[in-house]
Amino acid sequence: MILIFYFIFYGFLTALFTLTMWVMLQTVDPFIPKYQDRLSVPGMMIRPKTDALDITYNVSNTETWENYVKMLNNFLEAYNNSKQVATNEFCRPGQYNEQPDNGVPNYPKRACQFNRTMLGECSGINDTTYGYREGRPCILVKMNRKEEDAQKLGELAMFPANGNIDLMYFPYYGKKVHLNYTQPVVAVKFLNLTFNYDHNVECKINAANIATTDERDKFAGRVAFKIRVNKD
Repeated sequence: MILIFYFIFYGFLTALFTLTMWVMLQTVDPFIPKYQDRLSVPGMMIRPKTDALDITYNVSNTETWENYVKMLNNFLEAYNNSKQVATNEFCRPGQYNEQPDNGVPNYPKRACQFNRTMLGECSGINDTTYGYREGRPCILVKMNRKEEDAQKLGELAMFPANGNIDLMYFPYYGKKVHLNYTQPVVAVKFLNLTFNYDHNVECKINAANIATTDERDKFAGRVAFKIRVNKD
């Protein structure tokens, strides 16, 4: 009898847990970006993306860098000018692209064009190897940068100019509502890296309304990675 009671009680708890989870899921609005009013500092990532955020290759060995090129090609496919023009709008630069619902809940929002050509030398259009063949690689990041040894890091070129992301790409309303939204990125081209040397680079957001100095979360609003270009 005790065993039968245990199974009945366990089955009741399982059913109650399932019902509770179902009720909670009904309260999650798929049209609103998760944690939008809790995540004050957005996360950052680089492309090409590697498990250890380590980009190391040899310029004379195509096999060591061709996969990086493939990853950039795949990532930037959504940014092709033809796709952006067909699905997104040309927006007025310099101001937030706020789109009120006007009384219609979850009314679809229009996304602004972020064309691949805006990435200049890092667009992969004219230079199909993104500079990897010459040892002048491009990394796609989310904003600004700093490095432990700037002299060895050498000069940088940023696309769009100065690594600026225009206000028109914000706010983001969530993937269910903000149709065809392509996340704005910044491309950094390393023009004269010191070869055969580990460069530890940190990129972080630089914005007046975003704090990136919280020592309790050193990954908030920043990303650190290693890049090494070997040359025989």
